[in-house]
Amino acid sequence: MALARTWSVALVGLEGHLVEVEADISQGLPKTTLIGLPDASLTEARDRVRAAVVNSGERFPDRKVTIGLSPATLPKAGSHYDVAIAVSLLTAAGVVEPRSLRQTAIIGELGLDGRIREVRGALAMTLAAARASFERIVIPDLNENEARLVPGIEVFGVRSLRQVLALLRGSEIPDEDAPRAEPRLLSDSLTRVPDVDLDEVIGHREGRLAIETSAAGGHHLFLHGPPGSGKTMLAERLGGLLPDLSTDDSLEVSAVHSLAGLLTSDAELVVRPPFIAPHHTASLASLVGGGSGMPRPGAISCAHRGILFIDEAPEMHPLTLDTLRQPLESGHIEVHRAAAVAKFPARFMLVLAANPCPCGLSGTRQGDCTCTPQMLMRYRQRISGPIKDRLDIQRQILPAARTIVDGEEPESTAVVAARVQAARDRQAHRYQHTPWILNSEVPGPVLRRDHPLDAAAQRLLEDLYSAGQLTARGLDRVVRVAWTLADLDGIPQPTITQAHQAYQLRTGHPLTTPSDTRPLKGLFQ
Repeated sequence: MALARTWSVALVGLEGHLVEVEADISQGLPKTTLIGLPDASLTEARDRVRAAVVNSGERFPDRKVTIGLSPATLPKAGSHYDVAIAVSLLTAAGVVEPRSLRQTAIIGELGLDGRIREVRGALAMTLAAARASFERIVIPDLNENEARLVPGIEVFGVRSLRQVLALLRGSEIPDEDAPRAEPRLLSDSLTRVPDVDLDEVIGHREGRLAIETSAAGGHHLFLHGPPGSGKTMLAERLGGLLPDLSTDDSLEVSAVHSLAGLLTSDAELVVRPPFIAPHHTASLASLVGGGSGMPRPGAISCAHRGILFIDEAPEMHPLTLDTLRQPLESGHIEVHRAAAVAKFPARFMLVLAANPCPCGLSGTRQGDCTCTPQMLMRYRQRISGPIKDRLDIQRQILPAARTIVDGEEPESTAVVAARVQAARDRQAHRYQHTPWILNSEVPGPVLRRDHPLDAAAQRLLEDLYSAGQLTARGLDRVVRVAWTLADLDGIPQPTITQAHQAYQLRTGHPLTTPSDTRPLKGLFQ
């Protein structure tokens, strides 16, 4: 047989596309041609495959060989097509029976000696093959554990081309040395939630309320205060308050981490919300994703369904920080490149921490601020108004006394996490049969129409909006926070108490409750 085909998977973002790998052996001078929009690393597959086939004890055809990757209009990038190309070529040469390749996808990069190296994005590729009703997938041994996270498809982990050929021929599979894992460009510690407990935080009653409310409703959070006041300490304990991920979210988050190279060879399903804390010098591409050729996910996608914590936020370049505007609203990020447009999920909780000024003493009693008014203005403007307007909770954190307030022991993470879980259960029940799960996700008009606050709370927020103390977006976010506070309190509807508290969490300003006898002005009707 001079023509044969196998199947592999191309990834555009997290979206997998099945690729048909065809091999044709015809009369002519020995030459190998690869067609179908391959990138540079894929073009080099011709030499890798030739060396791997010969060093695996097989004969490489000494005729004209044409390798086609279909659909031809889809750009192909990466070295994970190597094994599929080699198997297709050897099937065309009569070494492998074509029927053994039915309903089988093949993934893997070849070494020159025939070893099969691990690849990125194996979980997303396996998901794509399973959704396309493929029955089995052949994958590098180091990627086997993450591929087995996908139900409904049989996974074969292989270490060499010799093992692949034996598997397809139905013969005894030879022993091979265990492969060595490649060094990681990104550390899995980036996604590990800090092992800290909330009972270590003494005082900070308002700060503790802020992170509890943020966790319960999925609200974005801005903590500002002098150095050493406890901003980072509170932010690091926020992750422990979040409940485990659902099964669907776990697969989605794990697929992103696989593509980013964060999953190790002993990968398990990511069940805890990730905690991503990039340095404030992080580049724009590292935050939103990118790279030459096919785009890769950035920090905001790696933080999907978890927390993106940016400490010293004013020190980050303003243009880089402003790229968060669109994903904060939409829950995804699209990275446009000449080769393709990749779409990555990016529904995360943003937590910013900042000092009040360059010296850190403005508005505190710890010393005299040495910053000029111009320095203060420039420093505070580095976090733009549109970004701040998207942050539901904004609290000033001041140094707390090193004593137990009112003789009460501080609550532990487990106690507060139980309240957060109960509040989220109430939200899940309220929003069942809708596309939303948390208060922070519900559009403002829907929340005001279908889930209104009580009359006194509505009048309070109407007055604040009319007085210009709340923008339209700010009004919606206060309503969402008020519902979260009501869920934490276990009451069926937010009252003026929750509305007042939500406004204070939003702005940090003291508020005198206005009279509740004024007529409604129509925003909540």
